[in-house]
Formats: sequence, C-alpha cells, structure tokens
Amino acid sequence: MPAPKRILGLDPGLQVTGYGVLEVTDAGPRVCEAGVLRSAEGRDPADMSRRVKTLYDGLCEVLAQYTPSAMAVEQLFAHYDHPRTAILMAHARGAFFLAGAQYNIPVFSYAPARVKKLVTGSGRASKEQMQHAVARELNLAGPPEPHDVADALAIALCHYFAGSGGIMGGARGATFTGINREALFGPDPDRLDEDPESTDDAA
Repeated sequence: MPAPKRILGLDPGLQVTGYGVLEVTDAGPRVCEAGVLRSAEGRDPADMSRRVKTLYDGLCEVLAQYTPSAMAVEQLFAHYDHPRTAILMAHARGAFFLAGAQYNIPVFSYAPARVKKLVTGSGRASKEQMQHAVARELNLAGPPEPHDVADALAIALCHYFAGSGGIMGGARGATFTGINREALFGPDPDRLDEDPESTDDAA
C-alpha cells in the first residue's frame, strides 16, 4: 500500500514557526497535525545558534513522523525600512531548507500575497480572513489558532491548490478554468510580492 501523500506547510519565524501537515485524500485535503515550533527561550542574539538548532530539531521530528512528500515555505518579505527582519527570518528558513534536503523532500516557496490569493481570492486578505478561509477549506470546527498555524496550513493549501502539475492542478482545477497565470501571479513567478500587511515578528 503506497504511503499517503502529505504536504507540510511552514510559516517561518525565528521565535515561533507555525507548521501544518495536510494529507491528500480523494475527498480533498485533511489536517494530520498542526502546531508551532518554538526556539530557545529568550531573544539574546548570542543564542542564535541554539535557537536555530532548536527549530531545526523540531522540524526534523515532524519530518520523521509524518514523512511529507513536499514542503511549502513562505517566501521572505521585509519592509525596506526593516531589513533586519528578513535577515533573522533567513536564519530559520535556511535551517528548514537544510532539513528538507537531508530528508530528500522537495521544498517550494510561495510569496505571502500569492498564498492569500489562492486561499481567499484576495492577495490583501487580513489574518482573520485567512483564518476563516482555512477553517472553511479544511472543514475545521473553528479558525485555527494561533495565526502562525493558520498561515502554515494556508501555505500547505496553496501548494495543494497549485498542484505539482502546475497552477490549479489540485482540487480547484475542476472549478476554476481558463486561469490566466500571469494575471494571478504576475509575470515573474519568483518575484517577491509586496505585502503591506506583513508584520511578522521574526526576532
């Protein structure tokens, strides 16, 4: 019997990283597990190596237990007047990419606005809108808490909807036809979309 196909979504942060594991079924995706990974207590920059290792070890436990076939991670976005946020976030993302490579799991990146667009229909959706959209799509009893978990599940959903075969190759391919990829994602699929509502506290 083949192993179930699972997607791990990550909302990376140096202090708190949200994660969500979706299992792909004939009836659509369902939540296997979701939660947060927390780095070592405190925010002392001198403890950076310990904090990154704590996140890395936590993710490796998730990968070993749920053996996802793909990992989807939110792309970096930083306001131009807060470049330090991007630098700190990059520490966590680097550890996650390393873990994915060591477990031979392909890693995909999605810009925040693209995740919002696919999950809610609006690239400027609020965190509350995202939480309610995720709850609706996954038939949850209520909006996932905290928002780090909701964002991680949304990133996993984004990858599910996009599908490995291309845009809308997943569940929404049956209901969305004639999609203009450039109108949805822009001309450069690797460009970081501007996300004015991004206020992640990475430190």
